[in-house]
Amino acid sequence: MAQLTIALILFLAPLAYSPGPGNMFFAANGARFGFRATVPANLGYHVATLAVTIAIGFGFDWISREAPMFLAVIRFSGAAYVLYLAWGLARAGVLAGDTEAKPASIADGVILLLLNPKAYLIIALMFTQFAGAADMDRTTFVIWIALIFTINNAVAFSLYAALGDGMTARWRSPETARILNLSFAGILAAVAIWMLLV
Repeated sequence: MAQLTIALILFLAPLAYSPGPGNMFFAANGARFGFRATVPANLGYHVATLAVTIAIGFGFDWISREAPMFLAVIRFSGAAYVLYLAWGLARAGVLAGDTEAKPASIADGVILLLLNPKAYLIIALMFTQFAGAADMDRTTFVIWIALIFTINNAVAFSLYAALGDGMTARWRSPETARILNLSFAGILAAVAIWMLLV
């Protein structure tokens, strides 16, 4: 089990820590509302991650094989949602301390995961890559993979949220807030375009 865990973490590191919808979402929310305000959405995202990973691990990925339109709908819906988030950021003027805007909720985190095609691709790739790599029964294997994947992502997204929060703590002027919001919005828009091209 230790070898599988190390191999899985090494496999996931570049995927979890590279820019994607989740990372940029949590960095932007950390910058806008502070690290602590990202915890509910992070919790929602990762409860959904655990559930979806276990479901796919036990064979519910047949939907994507039998109905290719499923992934296309996820991809386009996800890109639209990320563009919506980017638009909201581009229109925002103030970072941490904005009294009108509300931080992302648990439901926002769940929606982000469910509409994130990168997550589905990584999960399917994980199970394909590591099938038969460990001497354990299927149930233990699926749950172990799901736990490692979820914990690894939670750490990555928390680091991005802390990075966003740190940027705000360092640069608090309204001009800088506008630049940071536009930068995160631009990155999210680029991620949405990437989601459509994958």
